[in-house]
Amino acid sequence: MSVSGAAVRAENLVLGYGSTVALAESSFVIPQGKVTAVIGPNGSGKSTVLNAIAGLLTPISGVLEVPARRAGVHRIAYVLQTTRVNEALPITVREVVTMGRYAGIGGLRRLSKEDRRAVDAAMERTGVAGFESRHLHELSGGQRQRVFVAQGLAQEHDLLLLDEPLTGIDLPTAQAIDEVIHDELNRGCTVVLTTHDLSEARVAGNVLLLSGRVVGSGPSSEV
Repeated sequence: MSVSGAAVRAENLVLGYGSTVALAESSFVIPQGKVTAVIGPNGSGKSTVLNAIAGLLTPISGVLEVPARRAGVHRIAYVLQTTRVNEALPITVREVVTMGRYAGIGGLRRLSKEDRRAVDAAMERTGVAGFESRHLHELSGGQRQRVFVAQGLAQEHDLLLLDEPLTGIDLPTAQAIDEVIHDELNRGCTVVLTTHDLSEARVAGNVLLLSGRVVGSGPSSEV
């Protein structure tokens, strides 16, 4: 297995929760600087793979190498698929996006001008700068998704993980996220997104096909 230019390398990887195996023994490489679509039906292990790459899940066995989170370094932004918000939580769009900076600076340090510029830029890129003072619960589902993507972009990252970012959203949000993905590639970042939509997977440069294990990995035209 070639490891040159790998953003993620897995060898004989087994993932699970307790005694339940979610991904049987699998080996794969996710190349740097490309979009990789992780595709499969519900329950196939897509979110489990993202959790492991992000460092939120410890492998049961095997090897998982992610240079973006080696010792002392964590340059991964992870955007979960969630638009549900506690209606009682009085939190604004700017505050949500700003949380992305705390991953790198810690919660006790004051934000610098650079931090504020990063937050502003992330909101501009996702088209949510116009309602930065609005509370999150006032927004539509698509607008909330853009806010969470902005939170991810505000982090210092080389690897962007998106969990089904295009599922159940409106056209303007889909277009905004598509532009973000292309912009990330131009910046030299690696993007990994989960989907169950074949049309979304076809436009990715690389595909990881799951069904309880990795059953296909490589260029989308081949997989």
